[in-house]
Amino acid sequence: MKLISTPGKPLLGDIALPGDKSLSHRAVLFAALADGESVIDNFLVAGVTQVMLEALTSLGVDWEMQGSRLVIHGMGLEGLRPPAVPIHCGNSATTMRLLTGALAAAGIPALLDGSPGLRHRPMGRIVAPLQAMGVPIHASDGETAPLRLEARPGSQLLHAMDYRLPVSSAQVKTCLLLAALAADGACILHEPQPSRDHTERMLAIMGVDIQADGEQVRLAPSLPLRLRPLRLLLPGDISSAAFLIVATLITSGSQITFRDVLLNPTRTGLLEALGAMGAEIRVENRTERGGEPVGDIIVAHSRLRGTVVDGPLVVRMIDEFPAFAIAAAYAKGHTVVRGASELRRKESDRIAALCRGLGALGVDVEEAPDGFSIQGVGALRGGKVSPSGDHRLAMAFGVAGLAAGETVTVEAAEIIAESYPEFVSALRSLGAGVRLVA
Repeated sequence: MKLISTPGKPLLGDIALPGDKSLSHRAVLFAALADGESVIDNFLVAGVTQVMLEALTSLGVDWEMQGSRLVIHGMGLEGLRPPAVPIHCGNSATTMRLLTGALAAAGIPALLDGSPGLRHRPMGRIVAPLQAMGVPIHASDGETAPLRLEARPGSQLLHAMDYRLPVSSAQVKTCLLLAALAADGACILHEPQPSRDHTERMLAIMGVDIQADGEQVRLAPSLPLRLRPLRLLLPGDISSAAFLIVATLITSGSQITFRDVLLNPTRTGLLEALGAMGAEIRVENRTERGGEPVGDIIVAHSRLRGTVVDGPLVVRMIDEFPAFAIAAAYAKGHTVVRGASELRRKESDRIAALCRGLGALGVDVEEAPDGFSIQGVGALRGGKVSPSGDHRLAMAFGVAGLAAGETVTVEAAEIIAESYPEFVSALRSLGAGVRLVA
């Protein structure tokens, strides 16, 4: 499928977003480990969550989907059964890393594999610390999938540890925290900079003794493990909102209100970066739901200026750089991103692929080992661009065409369904000239 994006009318209206992807992933897995029935409303129904649900089925977990309501019949760690076939994680590194932590705690044998793209994602960063905890796990080459876990006697606990993560990664942190549920003492993790803390918040409301203080997290397991079921209404995904926010900022005459969006401070770095560029963004109706801050975001078309993004802000907007780069391309002046080498280890090498795509659309962009720089001129030309098999790049390039001089065509745009299947229909409901064609 191709996504055709044509400049035209302003974007106007209110929109509610599908449930946050990070929260959806955690909620469904943690609910499976709980004792009893959990109900999760506004669950994200997309490619990356479907593979998690299919994995849980292979582990003997029952669930029902009723629209966007997911009902999970939790079985506890002891209730998981060894899968009869390898667990296929698709393109989802989150699924692979989080499941590995849960299976490590359960002590059951399993083989986890995925797409060719997923087989290139770094898994050594979970394998090495899990082995240090006593988990019998092996990667095909020590660094990448497939991952093989061997059985561990149920009475044998894992070793508690005090571990310093080499990179700030919520997925790695969550994997190790899940494994720590079966440790013989308190586990302490240290990050270079705080990553998103959804796991800490969710485990806390499920009754786990977990404490977070900046870059340090401490989990003290209580055995036998008993997790309380979840009753959650998930807030809208701020990472999906990012593309519509940028679309609003660059399209003349636009104003959009985003209802009930996740406002976790570990995820709002994009809003700060755009604010530094002069974006007209305000937040109203702040509240807390399910341990997470939520609110409405009101965005209007703005004249943007270049900025610099580096340091701790990078971690807090790591998934939003494709959208941010489009804002930078339409801004006046120079924008520089530094300290973002982790972007090279996403669904694609996002630095290289982003720079190639922007260059094809006439953007003056320069690639760096750990980031990029853009000389914004306030306008883009049209053209054809490839998202390199990356759902976030496909959405970013699609947004780029809404204020371009000519139509932008995004090849292989079906990848968008991995995280935001309603992306095109959402844009169209707001007045955008976008369509999918075979």
